[in-house]
Amino acid sequence: EVVTVSLDGVLANDVSGPIAIRKFKEAGFQKVFDPERIYLVNDHFAPNCSTTAATQSKAVRVFAEEQNIPNFFDVGRMGIEHALLPEQGLVYPGDLVVGGDSHTCTYGAMGAFSTGMGSTDIGVAIGAGKIWLRVPQAKKFIFEGKPGKYVMGKDLMLYTIGQIGVDGALYMTMEFAGEAIRDLSMDSRFSMCNMAIEAGGKNGVIEADEKTQAFIDEHGKPGRTMVRYQSDSDADYAATYCWNVDDMEPVVACPGSPQNVC
Repeated sequence: EVVTVSLDGVLANDVSGPIAIRKFKEAGFQKVFDPERIYLVNDHFAPNCSTTAATQSKAVRVFAEEQNIPNFFDVGRMGIEHALLPEQGLVYPGDLVVGGDSHTCTYGAMGAFSTGMGSTDIGVAIGAGKIWLRVPQAKKFIFEGKPGKYVMGKDLMLYTIGQIGVDGALYMTMEFAGEAIRDLSMDSRFSMCNMAIEAGGKNGVIEADEKTQAFIDEHGKPGRTMVRYQSDSDADYAATYCWNVDDMEPVVACPGSPQNVC
């Protein structure tokens, strides 16, 4: 099914942003759909190491000033965008967020739907506040047992990619569930959903729970509420995998591919 969706947030950075801004203007937009829901982060080329990098960063800076965008993060205020947005209380469970970066899928760790897009799409999203999506099929990954002391979300995700390959979830939702997932910290959950794209996924998602609520309590904005979505008990999955992690050891990816794990 192809749907047109309203957006809760749109992210761009100093790589994707300048192209998106150009496409925004070429499409005839004068104003962004909501300055509060545009997130601009100069985190790839800043601090600048060349005139080219400085030009990229300046284009984002000027646009933020023109459009009165409060959530613009520049040198001295910025950080890695996918850690920054949740920590700033800009992404909530139940949100639908798109970004001009492939790892925008990170926010699924909070029970949001988030995915990366190309700069043309982001330019339109910034102006219209809407975008079209093809609803992805889903694969479910259930992790039972209790991870050992040194086994974290990164290990679970690399193990998963080692099992299904870098094309094992092409344009699919990767839903992570089970006792071991509930045991993970928010940092580990962010790491897992961040790497959905490394398996070809459209997005990764983990159901919001008490740990998510605690994170929101610490980082959230006054007046905002979280929406907790759950999969139906009879949900139809393209495939379901179930692994026990009691005896799992830490996992690393060797050169060449994220699926080349040991």
